[in-house]
Amino acid sequence: MSEIEMSRRGVLAGSAAAAALAAAPHVEAQPTKAPAPATMPVSLTVNGKRRDLNLDTRTTLLDALREHLKLTGTKKGCDHGQCGACTVIVNGERINSCLSLAVQHQGDEVKTIEGLGTPDKLHPMQAAFVRHDGYQCGYCTPGQICSAVAVLDEIKRGVPSHVQADLSARPQPTNIEMRERMSGNICRCGAYSNIAEAMAEVAGTASKEMGA
Repeated sequence: MSEIEMSRRGVLAGSAAAAALAAAPHVEAQPTKAPAPATMPVSLTVNGKRRDLNLDTRTTLLDALREHLKLTGTKKGCDHGQCGACTVIVNGERINSCLSLAVQHQGDEVKTIEGLGTPDKLHPMQAAFVRHDGYQCGYCTPGQICSAVAVLDEIKRGVPSHVQADLSARPQPTNIEMRERMSGNICRCGAYSNIAEAMAEVAGTASKEMGA
C-alpha cells in the first residue's frame, strides 16, 4: 500500500469522524456548583453591647469586628500575629485578634479601642498617648493602647514576665518590665520612648491611687 493511499485513507477517516461529531446533538457543560461555606451563629459582648452574628466559620475575630461590626479602630497590619496592630482585650486579657477565629469567642467579652474612651472622655492611657506624642502616624496606636492598658493590669494582677528576676515577687511597672511586655506591638514610626513615657505616667497615677 502506497504512502499516498495511506494518507488518503487517513483524510477520509478524519472527515467521517468530524461529520459524526457535527451531527451529534450539542450538550453544554454544566458548571459545578461550589458548596456553600459553613456558617455558625456567634454571640459576643463587644464594648458592653451584645452582638449576634452569623459568620463563616473561617472568619477571624479581627474581620468580624472590622467587616461585620464596622469597628475599624482595630487595625489589620501583618495579619500574622507579629505586629500587634490588631490587639484587643478579651475577657480582660489582650490577644491578637487576627489569629483567633470569631467562633472561638462565643459568649466572650471583647473590648476594642472604641470601648476604652470617647473623644469627649478619653481613657487615661489615650490621654497620656496624646500628651507624650505616642501615636505619631496612628496606625498601630489602637493596638498599642489596648496592649498598654492590659499590660498595667497584668502587672497589677502579678502576672510574671520574661525579664522578671524573681518570679515569686510581685512585678513592678518599671521601664524594662513595660518594654518587655509591649515588645509584641511594633511601631514603624519608632515612638517607643514616647509610648513608654505615656505608660509610666499612667502607671504612676495608678500607683498613687492605690496608695503604693
